[in-house]
Amino acid sequence: MTRMSEIDSGVWMLCSVCRKDIAVDDINWVCSVATCNRSRTRLVFCSVACWDSHLATLHHREAWAVEERAPSREEHARGETDAAALDAPPSPAPSPLLRPSPAALVRPASAPVAEPQSRTVVSSAPPVPAASASVTGAAGGPALSSSYAHDDVLIVVSKMKKYIRGRSGMNTSDAVADALGDHVRSICDEAIRTAARDGRKTVLDRDVPKARR
Repeated sequence: MTRMSEIDSGVWMLCSVCRKDIAVDDINWVCSVATCNRSRTRLVFCSVACWDSHLATLHHREAWAVEERAPSREEHARGETDAAALDAPPSPAPSPLLRPSPAALVRPASAPVAEPQSRTVVSSAPPVPAASASVTGAAGGPALSSSYAHDDVLIVVSKMKKYIRGRSGMNTSDAVADALGDHVRSICDEAIRTAARDGRKTVLDRDVPKARR
């Protein structure tokens, strides 16, 4: 960046090739390629001959010298002042990690200490109906809840009829599904008791009674 002493002497910039002074409000040449005119590079030339030397170095595919006029002394001084303001480091912001002073951590002597209040927790769960508390079970087995849907069909009727027909060629009454469902429930209850006697909460395949063949 040009020093203020150079501004006072009437120098705007130096030629990017021969380093000759380019005075304020004087004719100069710049390259037509945009990358040569960025704020950080800012190539200026005192003559077309210096621009030719620049072109021979960078080998632009298509470029030409553009004639321009340097800013006046007042415009140049104003631009330098604005650039210095932009380059000035910002004032440090207060760090959010600063710890408060010890005085701020001291509780006033007159400030009463709030005693913790006991809270009564009220459950929003609905009460368990008396019907679900009734149980059925065998001696030595776990309590089995009786609050389940007795009418649920546990047998896939179509597959059951297909099996019986495939094994024997016989037809099957729909009522057979209900009878088999009762057997399945009895087997499940026995598996539950076996898992409970082992202290488990998961029924495994080994808890199911073996099928008769």
